[in-house]
Amino acid sequence: SLRSRLCDNFTSLFQVAFRTGDFTRQVIFIGGLADGLLATDYLEPLSLALEVEKWSLVQPLLSSSYTGYGISSLEQDALELDQLIGYLINKDNSEGVILLGHSTGCQDIIHYMQTNFACSKAVSGVILQAPVSDREYRATLPETGEMIDLAAKMISAGRGMDLMPREANSDAPITAYRFHSLCAYMGDDDMFSSDLSEDQLKQRLGHMSTTQCLVIFSMADEYVPEYVDKKALVDRLCRALGDSEKVEIKWGNHALSNRVQEAVEVIVDFVKREGPKGWDDPWS
Repeated sequence: SLRSRLCDNFTSLFQVAFRTGDFTRQVIFIGGLADGLLATDYLEPLSLALEVEKWSLVQPLLSSSYTGYGISSLEQDALELDQLIGYLINKDNSEGVILLGHSTGCQDIIHYMQTNFACSKAVSGVILQAPVSDREYRATLPETGEMIDLAAKMISAGRGMDLMPREANSDAPITAYRFHSLCAYMGDDDMFSSDLSEDQLKQRLGHMSTTQCLVIFSMADEYVPEYVDKKALVDRLCRALGDSEKVEIKWGNHALSNRVQEAVEVIVDFVKREGPKGWDDPWS
């Protein structure tokens, strides 16, 4: 059956997920580039706060975790996320999950919800924490322009899966495809840039309008260039997402390490309110 196949798939890929609390409702945390376990300071206190509400916190190690992001893609992450949710449904009788994305993990969630994979029906809510533009941040680095040109040439020569030179990305090997996806205008990862038009944002984010969604935006996010009007950007993103809720965290940095308690409270408040109200069985 599809149910047992999903479990087999998840375990055969040697994917690992760490869970705190043994409950039938789960918050799945998806980190950003180079993130792994306990990627943000708020995760440990969050796991304790969720336990009180009878929710588990699940932290998967995807093949894109740590230094794997450069040789992966949103497509691959979505596939692995679907297998994880399938596993939770089959093995833990999950009653539904809430996806919590940090940084580039937000792109994973947006992409996953567009795939309409079987298990995406089990997602009862989504939290996007620090949905910021990798492209706009990378544009502030001197080598980016030249490297985008090189990546585009490699892709058009059919070498999208080949690795870029080391100076393109100093902390992990990266393929021409993933570099282009993260750094080029309207690349696959380009979802939250301030220079995208209303139509482009809607095209990228509009499918989220059927999902309960909360945007948590750090108003002192160090990965958002100075010239970006953060307030205006948050409003535009929320509109494109289908009038999603927003919480602006004044003085908060990218990972909210200086606003841990506030982060936990905001997340738990949403989780309590948007708990599963029953979801369609993906196998019916």
